[in-house]
Amino acid sequence: MKIKSVHARWIQIPIEQARQHTSDFGTLRTFDAAILRIETDDGVVGWGEGKNAAGSSGNYATLVRLLNEDFGPRIIGRDPADISFIWEDLYNGVRSQKAAMAGHAMPEMARRGLTVAAISAIDIALWDILGKADGKPVWRLLGGRKAERMQAYASGGWASADKIGEQLQSYIDQGGFRSVKMRVGAMDSSPHVSAERVKAARKALGPDVELAVDAHGTYTVAGARRFAHMVADCDLAWFEEPVIADDKAGIAEVRASVSVPIATGESEATRFAFRDLAVRRAADIFQPDPAFCGGITEAMRIGTLASAFNLRLSPHLWAGAPCFFAGLHVCAASPASFIVEFSLGANPMIHDIIDETVEARDGMIEFPDKPGLGFTMNEAILQKYTIAL
Repeated sequence: MKIKSVHARWIQIPIEQARQHTSDFGTLRTFDAAILRIETDDGVVGWGEGKNAAGSSGNYATLVRLLNEDFGPRIIGRDPADISFIWEDLYNGVRSQKAAMAGHAMPEMARRGLTVAAISAIDIALWDILGKADGKPVWRLLGGRKAERMQAYASGGWASADKIGEQLQSYIDQGGFRSVKMRVGAMDSSPHVSAERVKAARKALGPDVELAVDAHGTYTVAGARRFAHMVADCDLAWFEEPVIADDKAGIAEVRASVSVPIATGESEATRFAFRDLAVRRAADIFQPDPAFCGGITEAMRIGTLASAFNLRLSPHLWAGAPCFFAGLHVCAASPASFIVEFSLGANPMIHDIIDETVEARDGMIEFPDKPGLGFTMNEAILQKYTIAL
């Protein structure tokens, strides 16, 4: 079996006005992603996804061209089962053979960002192909699953203090969730406003629902500390991305000075970045995004790091169907995983482009049983929402 074709598209699906929300990313009117189709010479098709924005907005033209004009042609004719070696070859570039023989990485200068986003899309699609070719779900190829389903948390929460309780309760009513996450940080005018919203949410939900907060990396270290002090009595499950991901020393400083667990990682690419977080004792929960961190291959390596440092894993899954399903398989197979992110904002990139129904029941998400990633792509929908480049 050889790779015959590689084709990426920028998919942009409008979000109906009534379901649009506003955060520090602005008002999100579309859901965008780079969706990748890889086909083998015997007709097996794998689907992948790469991301260079918040998963809900952004320009994907450069990433799509990188996949179609650079990385895609490099893997034509290769055995799709050589997943790890394809990953390393794309990461190391012209020195891939030297790196392979030397036993250590020799990456190109542009080794993060769009480069790893493109590798992520390819990697996810190759795992999909391998599972379909073997007639097994990807989690089986990763070593098996530790359960048939896992607790999920409802991810959303942008409402004002007077409405946040109602918004989060609607999530609980919809899927039986016992854990929810709300947004804080630069979307509010000050840490004080965010704290008021969190206090209102905790009062409305009571003590038995886990409540997490996500600042999208928009606080300074001082601002994150100030906010955390204000909500110290709210029993938060975690404080996500308190400061910019590039300030790992700052994240470590926040973790050392507050009592709430720190979660981070959606803006990090490769195991090397997560190694630095672990060594600095900067996080309690790793949140790699399979469509940005390096795909399923790298997410599993990151999960191993989490396990080695006695940390936990909860992939960032505000994404399209290929990334979301990739995250499910990682959660199924990783010893460090404990909870699944489930978007309760408008997310047509999960629900509209595949034939299967994705839902939470009793606050739990079932792991797929079908071969590969476990979904059937609706290519007519992709065609309808493809942005011409």
